[in-house]
Amino acid sequence: MPELPEVETTRCGIAPYLVGRRIARVIVRNARLRHPVSPLLVREAPGQILQSVDRRGKYLLLRCPKGSVIIHLGMSGSLRVLPADVPPERHDHVDIVLDNGHMLRLRDPRRFGSVVWTRQDALQHALLCDLGPEPLSDGFNGDHLYRRSRGRRLAVKQFIMDHHIVTGVGNIYASEALFLAGIHPAREAGRIAPERYERLAAGIRQVLEQAIAQGGTTLRDFYNGEGKPGYFQQQLKVYGRAGQPCASCGRAVVQTRQGQRSSFYCPVCQR
Repeated sequence: MPELPEVETTRCGIAPYLVGRRIARVIVRNARLRHPVSPLLVREAPGQILQSVDRRGKYLLLRCPKGSVIIHLGMSGSLRVLPADVPPERHDHVDIVLDNGHMLRLRDPRRFGSVVWTRQDALQHALLCDLGPEPLSDGFNGDHLYRRSRGRRLAVKQFIMDHHIVTGVGNIYASEALFLAGIHPAREAGRIAPERYERLAAGIRQVLEQAIAQGGTTLRDFYNGEGKPGYFQQQLKVYGRAGQPCASCGRAVVQTRQGQRSSFYCPVCQR
């Protein structure tokens, strides 16, 4: 699944081609995505000028004067800027055609993504209004995690993956951040001291910034807005490295299951 670094990489890749362009038309070949594509997108988006391409958590926001397109890439979605005459392939579901002969195309083999048109402020939409702070913003720190964790018996890995607590931290980067902080992924969130949460917040920020710099992580089928893979997978310390030696102590990395997700950790370095 594309996580925050992949979505931010996509945003940076497509924004220069979209900002300032007028939407000429919208083509919807398959409206049956995670949230059905509303006919309003086809009727109201054409003629709108794309003012900015922003990100909130794992959502992309294409802002226009009279509304916004909210896009989520789901499990396997990707966006490409292509010439408008490129024939669609099987999983190409939505095209936003621009006034310069190019288009933004959503490809989504599993159809867990979303393309939503809203007339209201995008940040007030039901998909976005309850999201926690951005992990790369000034509003996110160890004190925030510590205060929100009090009385919580939930495992800390699932705690930091709760988008109401902090938005955009997915499975890969949660595992990596917990390794950097030296915290076992199954430790109860409410039993972690403030100073350890400071290390965890710093670890989350560090791993996300590094992943963005490397263009994200390619595990199955993520490619950025230019069709290029991300390279952060080469720097992963624990995720996907079960049985391999820990980069810090040499002990074998362990794989377990938490909340139907795979978790990876070092049994020596993480407590």
